[in-house]
Amino acid sequence: MSKGKTISAIVALLVIVLGAAYYWYVVESHVPEDPQFSLNIETLRQKANAVSGDKPTSIAVEHVGSLEFPGAAVISGGEWSMREMAVYSYKIVFPNGHIVVDTAAEPEQAKEAGATAVDMDSYGRMMAAMESADHIVITHEHMDHIGGLAAGADGERFRKQMTLTEEQLAFPVYRAPAEFQEGALEGYEPLSYEGTYALAPGVVLIKAPGHTPGSQMVFVQLQDGSEYLMIGDIAWHFDSVTTMKARPRFVSYNFLNEDRDMVHWELAELKRLHEEEPGIIMMAGHDRALVEGYVEEGKLRAGF
Repeated sequence: MSKGKTISAIVALLVIVLGAAYYWYVVESHVPEDPQFSLNIETLRQKANAVSGDKPTSIAVEHVGSLEFPGAAVISGGEWSMREMAVYSYKIVFPNGHIVVDTAAEPEQAKEAGATAVDMDSYGRMMAAMESADHIVITHEHMDHIGGLAAGADGERFRKQMTLTEEQLAFPVYRAPAEFQEGALEGYEPLSYEGTYALAPGVVLIKAPGHTPGSQMVFVQLQDGSEYLMIGDIAWHFDSVTTMKARPRFVSYNFLNEDRDMVHWELAELKRLHEEEPGIIMMAGHDRALVEGYVEEGKLRAGF
């Protein structure tokens, strides 16, 4: 073989190898066999009625800030143009109280992490709502969901309100750089449950490890029968549910240390549920277009 042909063969081989690596680490996404996760809507509805009392009347949302990631990091096979990652806090409103779900990131930590926007007024309203909440719940232990709680908890502050699970406190590395202040967790007894947990009238927690060990979803049934499912960061944007495509391997393994198979199984179940029960309002973790659409439709109320 001539020198020129040898070089061409080497280049062709490199192109094939690099192409295969790119496909594997950036594009490929499939739901593995032998699923290890299931959602039973009838069980959730039964649990929503298991606690006596008035169910919630509405859900409010605060857009606390935003990040930007390449689309190829948000969903396998995505384009490399930037996609907004809106950061939200939710308030489940009862006739005589409320539950706060997710607490954004502490503003300075958010800026250090590359936040493109931080709304201090929104952050202040969220913190005020946390002070008077019946429960403070997080969908998982990453800094943009637990950060406000971790920064604000001081001594007994938020001790009675915060409803954190064993898994959410067991692996501090997942919440870094967010850290609870010294003594904030001293003597705190986290929630322990398997499968599902009826937290309040109309509110059910659903254990969903994968994105993090402490990942969970929140099912809400309002007094008027409307049903919501906060899926946290199982999907950053809702197209991960409709396509059953998880984050690419280079993100899942190199940055998040997540159980990608479990995330795929959860996405498959969410898609099935979405198709069988299209009336359930699903909120993905950081999908601004989805959330703002719900606000425009009157399904969510803007601002606490």
